[in-house]
Amino acid sequence: MSGVVAVIDYGMGNLHSVASALRQVGADEVVVTHDADRLARADRVVFPGVGAIGDCMTEIRRLRCDRLLLDALHTRHKPVLAICVGLQALMSHSQESGGVPCLDILPGEVRHFGTALRDAAGRRLKVPHMGWNEVRQERAHPLWRGIPDMTRFYFVHSYYVDAIERELLAGSVRYGVDFDAALARGNLFAVQFHPEKSHTAGLQLLRNFLEWNGRC
Repeated sequence: MSGVVAVIDYGMGNLHSVASALRQVGADEVVVTHDADRLARADRVVFPGVGAIGDCMTEIRRLRCDRLLLDALHTRHKPVLAICVGLQALMSHSQESGGVPCLDILPGEVRHFGTALRDAAGRRLKVPHMGWNEVRQERAHPLWRGIPDMTRFYFVHSYYVDAIERELLAGSVRYGVDFDAALARGNLFAVQFHPEKSHTAGLQLLRNFLEWNGRC
């Protein structure tokens, strides 16, 4: 059912590990590209990313990947999955890199965890938030199929998403503060964690993405 899966290539991030994981869970064909025609022909699109948001936004705009992503989102029921910095780039603004305007597709701010982050017992927490953490499923969604609530996923980030439209929230995490781990709207599902590094649960989420029809 997956058809062609296009992984948007703007030169930043773990593109080929994402592509490899998609092939592992049964994608018919995976292409890593920023070619407009190939993205337009794809049946579903993945928007990954790691690294500093300032550099990412520069390359996204230089290669016109912002326009390509919007085209995919506006194609009725074409499933789109954003991962890590891909999620952060969708927001209105990030505090990283001295403050950076993002794509403003999902209203909200990307905030730094701060330097005095502590758990419930008062112990200092390390930043970046790196490792496994439980994701609370805030609402039902096809991409959660077969994944129990409070399943652990793998995170690597120093900045977290705070969406304005709370109805978008699909998953949350506690790490000193509560932050948005998954947002969903229409044919878009976006996560802060790395499904391609999250073993069984992450592969199940990617498998669900390949079977998703783009409807909530």
